Amino acid sequence: MGRGRAKAKQTKVARQLKYTSHHIDYDRLREELGADERRDDMHPATSSDQETGRAQ
Repeated sequence: MGRGRAKAKQTKVARQLKYTSHHIDYDRLREELGADERRDDMHPATSSDQETGRAQ
């Protein structure tokens, strides 16, 4: 016994997360994650990419 309040609290929080509209600033998120950097910096070309001419 005693789990009723904890479960009610978890349910309340879950409903708030599910039904509350959240404003996400995608531009700021891209900056924080470094998504503006070129892909080639993260994944250098492999020998098969160089042979087929897919790497730039």
